[in-house]
Amino acid sequence: MSLARWKPSVTVAAVIEHAGRYLLVEERTAQGLMLNTPAGHLEPGESPQDGAVREALEETGRRFTPTALLGVYMAASPDAEGAPATWLRLAFCGHAGEADPARALDAGIVRTLWMTPAEVEASRARHRSPLVARCVQDHLRGQRFGLEAVCVDRSIFTSKIGL
Repeated sequence: MSLARWKPSVTVAAVIEHAGRYLLVEERTAQGLMLNTPAGHLEPGESPQDGAVREALEETGRRFTPTALLGVYMAASPDAEGAPATWLRLAFCGHAGEADPARALDAGIVRTLWMTPAEVEASRARHRSPLVARCVQDHLRGQRFGLEAVCVDRSIFTSKIGL
């Protein structure tokens, strides 16, 4: 029996649609320039919703307001260094404000793009994860869950565990 414990990486994502287009980021990875929804690792001491808001701001320069949980997803794809990894993603959909031109985007983010669903589909070979297309598809078909589906105990905000 192995002493190593399997631990998927928990990520949060913001799925933002406006006027029939989805906001994606183009980012540098070990696999080259890839496309993703604004997304990243959940950090200690934050709720999944707060993590999605933070990631959207860091990667797009826009304030994101989650309105629904789009879904909880799992996939296997390379990590930032190209090593095999399993991802558990909590994806939220909502609205974003205007970009702040004075705000620098996260390291590795080259630019943001507004893409039609057809453009998202046509760019699958450049998706950072298979979850990019899946989240857009689920959003298009109207999948939504109330934000109350994500329960965060207040101990998350006061605990030193995992810090």
